[in-house]
Amino acid sequence: MKGSVLLIEDEKLMRVTIEDALKSAGYDVMSFDTGSEALKALKNYSFDIAVTDVRLPDIDGFEILHEITRSHAAQVIVMTAFGTIKDAVEAMKLGAFDYITKPFALDEFLLLLERAMDVKHLREDNIRLRKDINRCYSLPNIVGESDVMKRVLALIEKVAGSDATVLILGESGTGKELVATTVHYQSKRKDKPLIKINCAALPEGLIESELFGHEKGAFTGAIKRKPGRFELANYGTIFLDEIGDLPLSTQAKILRVIQERQFERIGGTVTLTADVRVITATNKDLEEEVKAGRFREDLYYRLNVIPILLPSLRERREDIPGLIEFLMGKYRSRLSRDIRFSKEAFEELLAYDFPGNVRELENIIERCVTLSMSEVIAKEELPSFIVKGAQSQRGLSLSEVAADAEKGHIMIVLKSTRGNKTKAAELLGISRKTLWEKMNAYGMSNGL
Repeated sequence: MKGSVLLIEDEKLMRVTIEDALKSAGYDVMSFDTGSEALKALKNYSFDIAVTDVRLPDIDGFEILHEITRSHAAQVIVMTAFGTIKDAVEAMKLGAFDYITKPFALDEFLLLLERAMDVKHLREDNIRLRKDINRCYSLPNIVGESDVMKRVLALIEKVAGSDATVLILGESGTGKELVATTVHYQSKRKDKPLIKINCAALPEGLIESELFGHEKGAFTGAIKRKPGRFELANYGTIFLDEIGDLPLSTQAKILRVIQERQFERIGGTVTLTADVRVITATNKDLEEEVKAGRFREDLYYRLNVIPILLPSLRERREDIPGLIEFLMGKYRSRLSRDIRFSKEAFEELLAYDFPGNVRELENIIERCVTLSMSEVIAKEELPSFIVKGAQSQRGLSLSEVAADAEKGHIMIVLKSTRGNKTKAAELLGISRKTLWEKMNAYGMSNGL
């Protein structure tokens, strides 16, 4: 069935004709010739779409419309006789999806019904998506039973309900973006935009255009007006990651937005306002950056209203087993595999320092789960720098660690392409010859 339809039409021939057309088109139909009977049905059944005449013998069609828009999720289509467009306009104001005037062609009516069904499905998908987002970014999904993480979680819960500016500090890979996203989706702004920007990833010449937008002709290549991230984040939240990498000239403009909530697009003369909550993050010591003259002291104090310091993974080792299980569950579900680490492999993971923190742990787990051919990941399947143990890892050079990571990534890509080296080279952004050379260097002549 395409969906369920409640039909309310007092004229028998019209009602039967529409009902037959709907059933032939694949809809489940329940029809009534009075409004009171239809209202009784609404107490016991749910419908995707309600189609009602405005003029009914017992009650006004507007009463049915009011009841459905107040208590039900059905889309309402109003039928009205020629010459009563005023009623149709009034119905639209009261929440009807659309109206159609009698007499009408059945093909036209069925097309309208399909549009109403599409809108209903989109709304349902949107509701489900919002529920999924709220669930994904709820506090229980930030894994941590250590005392230091409990304090972090308690602070997140307190700060989320306010509009205070938040500065998230911590090493790379500690989950700063996850915390920023959680704060937004636990706040009163959760239904408004969350706009993210990595300040370190943009060239200095483009960052102000990205943040504040530009007018057409403001500079070479500005072929049309472009809104900036602050404009897009209005009434929501903007997350400025790696804020410590902002050039000093841009820092002054950020300070103005935070203090006055005002800015201008590049090349513009109109002052715009931004009701935006600001969350920032950095792995730098901003106090040291201020002393070195690379970061504005006044901006630092404006950002540091509520600091959240995320500990490194080596500072909360008791959380590693829980994180491993959480991440394993994620990839078990994604790959539909009941896979686990052997006791020896698990112990090696617990002994490792994880300089890349939670991000590195997740990358290691994804790599192992993807490449393992059995349901138990053996110690030998771990990356070599982990197998060598925590002490030997400290003796590895940066080039050795990078080479091991590169080898693992090539293996994952080759597996995803089922050994197709041409396609793997395209995904890796290198030539087939370069891929062949790297495979030989890593002893991967067979591709896996």
